Amino acid sequence: MTEHTLAPAGLRRQAGIAAAVLGAAFVVIAALTTPWQPLPARAPQVTPDPARDFTAEQLARSQAFDAATSVPSYLSFGLTILFAGLLAATPMGAKLLGRLRGPWWVRVILGVVVLTALVELLRWPLGMWFEVRLRDFGLSTQDWAGWSGDRLKSIGVRIVLLAIMVVALAGLARRFRRWWIPAAGGAAVLTIVASFVYPVVFEPLFNDFRPMAAGQLRTDLLAMAERDGVPVEDVLVADASRRTTALNAYVSGFGATRRIVVYDTLLKAPAPEVELVVAHELGHAKNGDVLNGTLLGALGAAFGAAALFAIFPWVRRRVRVGTIAEPVAVGAVMGLMSLATVLSGPAQNVISRHVEARADAHSLDLTRDPATFVAMQKRLASTNISDLSPDLAEYILYASHPTAPQRIAMARSWALLNGVPEP
Repeated sequence: MTEHTLAPAGLRRQAGIAAAVLGAAFVVIAALTTPWQPLPARAPQVTPDPARDFTAEQLARSQAFDAATSVPSYLSFGLTILFAGLLAATPMGAKLLGRLRGPWWVRVILGVVVLTALVELLRWPLGMWFEVRLRDFGLSTQDWAGWSGDRLKSIGVRIVLLAIMVVALAGLARRFRRWWIPAAGGAAVLTIVASFVYPVVFEPLFNDFRPMAAGQLRTDLLAMAERDGVPVEDVLVADASRRTTALNAYVSGFGATRRIVVYDTLLKAPAPEVELVVAHELGHAKNGDVLNGTLLGALGAAFGAAALFAIFPWVRRRVRVGTIAEPVAVGAVMGLMSLATVLSGPAQNVISRHVEARADAHSLDLTRDPATFVAMQKRLASTNISDLSPDLAEYILYASHPTAPQRIAMARSWALLNGVPEP
């Protein structure tokens, strides 16, 4: 133990004040930048009604799929919380990692690998259970080799990013008494860099991308982007059909790495519906949603570093480690990070649902075609077997988008507001 690893009460108080300021700044900025009303307040309110747009068979299939996948989903969620809680509140992690040998940074990396592998080994059967359900309902096209390969690659990416963070944290704690200051700055920078490089470094690990083929659809999409004032060099197509039948598109990265990606499965839909999906993604690009989310994430990461400095002295007594710089403290750090991710999830979902609703409104403003918007939402919901009436817990924990009935209701509100026939 060196003097730099000690955290006297005065230093913890400074970090606590900094964490409070950063947390308050996060809340204020999130509140000011979240589009709480995607449509003007004067827009007529239309009540979402799944029975109005979906057949009894579609509703039953949605409920059956939800029932079939809820158990493995909740078990996996509960296992994540349980494992993180054990790491953050008991000596389990320190006992497991105390047997590792080597330089401190090697033991830190090995600690990340061992603990991640352990929890993923426990979650693996639940993932297989969920995959079987996807196959039962025709959503998965993968064989077990492909599924296992994707899962292992995802675990590998998480290990690499987590190892970088934890090694940097331990290294700073070994060198600086107020390690939370460089850790906060480093966490913020890492968040921004990861968002910038993820589309070009990590996404190709899971999909092959190609420019959309020359033709009327590509011409129309690029013309729409130009009309919208969003710089787009190209629209990419991902080979998603090799693993799923689901329809999707997304925007990721920003600046030179910003990309609009369309699943190849979506290209089977009518061209006007594809245009509406891309119009939604243009809304994200035009409003800078990826950049805004990245900057909020960076602020949240800085808050986490300061908060960790302030609370760890209490945690270390429970987990029976000397300081956060010790390799055996990796378990406690990982547990706290995992719990923070889980606890922040519902708030992130609230923000995400409103951001997605604004992108929907943008697509309607750009295309002025609510009838096609409704048709597209019906296609997405039925093909993806979306949960049309999630219960409150599922909505809070998992729903990063409004439900299909909510999105359709907003399109009807938009139509009434703009004097367009209500679909």
